Amino acid sequence: MECRSLPFLAFLSVMVVVIHASLPDEDYWKLALPHTPMPKAIRDLLQSKGLSSVDASTASCTVHIHFDKFSQPAGEEAQVDDSKIGNFFLETDLHPGKKMKLNLATTTNGAVFLPHQVAESMPFSSNKLPEILNRFSLKEKSAEAEIIKKELEECEEPAMEGEARYCATSLQSLIHFSTSKLGRNVNVLTNEVKTGNQEYEFGVGMKKVADKSVVCHKMNYPYAVFYCHTFTKTRTYMIPLVGADGSKAKAMAACHSDTSAWDPKHVAFKVLNVKPGTVPICHFVHNNAMVWIPK
Repeated sequence: MECRSLPFLAFLSVMVVVIHASLPDEDYWKLALPHTPMPKAIRDLLQSKGLSSVDASTASCTVHIHFDKFSQPAGEEAQVDDSKIGNFFLETDLHPGKKMKLNLATTTNGAVFLPHQVAESMPFSSNKLPEILNRFSLKEKSAEAEIIKKELEECEEPAMEGEARYCATSLQSLIHFSTSKLGRNVNVLTNEVKTGNQEYEFGVGMKKVADKSVVCHKMNYPYAVFYCHTFTKTRTYMIPLVGADGSKAKAMAACHSDTSAWDPKHVAFKVLNVKPGTVPICHFVHNNAMVWIPK
């Protein structure tokens, strides 16, 4: 499912100017991560693309998965479509020939990183929502305002047991959080999937790439903000895929060994017909996410 953008009618002109200042972020990357090439997915977020936007069509688009609360959008008794709500599977399914209908949603939100100093000066909390909306010239009851409110609330939710989470409002803060969990000798991986909504078959050559990772999901916000989190007892895999149309792809998946702290009504348990804390549960990450792993 592709999520399309709805541009702002107005945006602070100072932001348009400072977005061009990508060089400090590139310099910081080289200093903080001298042995890690900057991936294209990050480099693209340093380029000016004009006015940023909030994607008002993505109210139901899942960009990150909550395990500590009930997350089935259509009601407990509704029919579950696992291709749209998490792409869940069991770790025992990790073998060539396994087939799944995948929907690795990609948002067309073109928001780029603000320079760190500018991002730090911006209000970013739900109790500052009126000020935030005023800065972006948004009306309180508009669709964009509701999405900003939802994203701020997501960032303010407490971490669950075994999890550390953080919303990075700049590239420098994203680097700081990731390296605080993994050290500075890291790789940054992303999906290599062009058509994310079709049936795929697991191919030959899947491999575990890490026993510890930080996954960062791009949020729907006027400038680039990433919801980053890391779990204990989680393994990360790179899985080669062959689409029904013959296309080849690679996608990242996280497998959680301990699901005992998850909400017993979480949709993953219904999709897979298992109980909390019994078996490892895996899910693919979406195309707007990046996975940081130690080398």
